[in-house]
Amino acid sequence: MSTDNPIRVLSIDDHPLLSEGIATMINSVPDMMLVAKAASGREGILKYREVKPDVTLMDLRLPDLGGIDVMMAIRSEFPDARIILLTMFAGDVEIQRALQAGAQGYLLKSMPPEQMLETIRQVWAGKKRVLPEIASEVAEHLSDERLTDREIEVLRHVTEGNRNCDIAKKLFISEETVKVHVKHIMEKLGATDRTHAMTIAVRRGFIQL
Repeated sequence: MSTDNPIRVLSIDDHPLLSEGIATMINSVPDMMLVAKAASGREGILKYREVKPDVTLMDLRLPDLGGIDVMMAIRSEFPDARIILLTMFAGDVEIQRALQAGAQGYLLKSMPPEQMLETIRQVWAGKKRVLPEIASEVAEHLSDERLTDREIEVLRHVTEGNRNCDIAKKLFISEETVKVHVKHIMEKLGATDRTHAMTIAVRRGFIQL
C-alpha cells in the first residue's frame, strides 16, 4: 500500500476511550488514515455517505442501532462497502448473521493492535478476515437446532423477569403454549433452568441485555 494513497478508515464506536485508541493506532501507521469518527449508528451512516471510506470499523453494540443493521443500511446504498465489525464477545449467532449480511471482518476488541491493522489491510485488499477463535465458535454450533423467532421473543420476556402468565398475556397466547416454548428453548440450548438458558442465549448472541 502506497503511503501517498493511504487506506481511508471510518470508525463507528460510542466508547470515547476505545474510539481514541483506534484513531491513534490507525494514524500511527503510514499506510492508513482516519477520515472520520461517529458515536452512533445513524451518525455512522451519515458519515459514510459524506466521506465514503475504504474500510469501516464498527462496534457491534451502538446506542441507537445494532451494528449489523447499520452495516446493512450502508451496504444497501453502497454494495461495495468494506465493513469490519468489532465486539467484546464471540457469539456464534451474531457472527453468522454478520457474515451473511456482508461483513468482511469480525474481530474481538481484545485483539492486539497489529492484528487489527493487518485485518484492515486484508479487507481493503478484498479479502475476508475472521479470527480462528471466532471461526471455531461458529463451527462448534453449526449443527445445533436454531431457536425460532417466537422462541427468541419468549426468551426476551423471560430475561426481563416475566412469569409465564405475564408472557402469555403480552404475546396473546396461552400459558401452556409459553411453557412449551420455554421447554423447547431449554432443550435446544442444553440449559438446566431458565437462568442457565438466559446465560447461554446472551453468550451466543441470541439476545442482548
